[in-house]
Amino acid sequence: MTVAGGTGGSGGAGASERKSLAKRAGIVAVGTLASRILGLGRDMALAALFSRAVTDAFFVAFTIPNALRQILGEGAVSSSVVPVLSKKIEDGGDEAGQAFFARARGASLLMLLLVTVLGMLCARPLSELFAGGYHDRPEEFERVVGLTRTVFPYIFFMGTAALGMAALNAKRKFAVAAFAPGLLNVAFLLCAFTLPAVLASRGIDGAQTLAIGALLGGLLQVVAQWPALRAIGYAGRPIVDFKDPAVRDMGRRLLPMTLGIGVYYIDLVLSRRFLSEMGEGAQSYFSWAQRLADFPQGIFVMAISTAALPSLATLAAKGEHEEMKKTFAYGLRLALFVAVPASVALVILAEPTVRAMFQRGAFDATATAETARALVWQGGSLFTVAVVRQVVPMFYALGDTRTPVIVSLLDLLVFVAMAVGLKSLWGHVGVSAAVAGSSFAQMVMLLYALRRKLGSLHGAEIMSSVGRTLLASAVGAVGGRSVVWLYGSGPPVVTGAVALVVFGGLFALAGWGLKSPELEAIVTAVSRRLGRKPA
Repeated sequence: MTVAGGTGGSGGAGASERKSLAKRAGIVAVGTLASRILGLGRDMALAALFSRAVTDAFFVAFTIPNALRQILGEGAVSSSVVPVLSKKIEDGGDEAGQAFFARARGASLLMLLLVTVLGMLCARPLSELFAGGYHDRPEEFERVVGLTRTVFPYIFFMGTAALGMAALNAKRKFAVAAFAPGLLNVAFLLCAFTLPAVLASRGIDGAQTLAIGALLGGLLQVVAQWPALRAIGYAGRPIVDFKDPAVRDMGRRLLPMTLGIGVYYIDLVLSRRFLSEMGEGAQSYFSWAQRLADFPQGIFVMAISTAALPSLATLAAKGEHEEMKKTFAYGLRLALFVAVPASVALVILAEPTVRAMFQRGAFDATATAETARALVWQGGSLFTVAVVRQVVPMFYALGDTRTPVIVSLLDLLVFVAMAVGLKSLWGHVGVSAAVAGSSFAQMVMLLYALRRKLGSLHGAEIMSSVGRTLLASAVGAVGGRSVVWLYGSGPPVVTGAVALVVFGGLFALAGWGLKSPELEAIVTAVSRRLGRKPA
């Protein structure tokens, strides 16, 4: 039932959304945690089992369909579908929502099929775009071309799964969509340990193992979602109908979002191109640093963004902008409560963390040092990514897709200027520094634009929270670094793990001592999820 826009009604609806936000984010976070743990296991296996030449080539090839997955799937499509679908359900109930979703699925599948075919046909020029620097290593360039052609159908599977995730999220069904991505990592691990010898016996490049793992993982995610979609009535036959007003509305939202997200991936194209000019290992060092930085971001920061978008879209559909701002501020405080200490930990514990995770087999001490140098910059910018992830859905929920595009274009200029200036000084680390610097610029510009659009964003409340979180992070930093100083010569896995545990424990203890409401909200959500009342 639609709540009237009065003060009392607004407060009730907004308070209800905020009350359930931490709980829903907790569900997404648990699923994402499982996926990220499997992902770390996957990366540890790939680092140890495959040479840097193989991992470099695969990371480049996988970047192309993975970027398009974000543009056509989890990014633009989800962000354009969820607001429209939420409004359809709000106005006309599930029947209207299901009718729209069938048409959205038809349009999406057609677009994904076209992109997949074009990508496979254009594997060579795409590889030229991303890895032109490999021309002095012809065998490696040809490997990238072959891997790109094989792995490109991943975009079809993942785009399909992303649309299903949008429907499940709009219906507040977060569990399946949160746990399904872990299947990609299961597929990678299964293939990495079983296929190389089989392929080699048939004269096939063992690097194709990784492409096959990606395709299998994408297919498994589509299959895993299907029962949940059937249960909510959103597994009907897709319909191609571009005349439907709601589909056109989705398209109007999709185009500028695609451009906005696409600008970010121009950063990636340029990053990969710059890295391809820096010798063997540069692509892998950058990618492993990115994976470690993504770990804490994915566990909770992305979870809050995913859980918040349906709430923001619902409140926007009701015209309850003040409640939107309160929900946004609450979500941002929760995100920064995780992202700020994660940034601090990854900066001060970069090398012991990389050593503990990866230094074995084909991953030597040089690889550890180089990956850690990149991680300092990428991990240190986690808090800026967290802010951007919370701010952008506000614009989407309000139907403003223009502002994020403009900011993304300016962000691209910052990235190019920094990368060109720093890569000759710091090599691959200069590219990571440019990514961090442009992310900071994007954060500042987006916050400024949102502040001008909506007025007060409860900034004092947010800054007070950040101050408490920084103080608690400093306490954790002293403890974590002390472990490294005292036991740095011990077994790498033990030293790194103990340092991170001490950091986390002292941070939580300091947060408790500072009476952090964000810590209380997270503990309460987890306790309820486990069926216990918080102490």
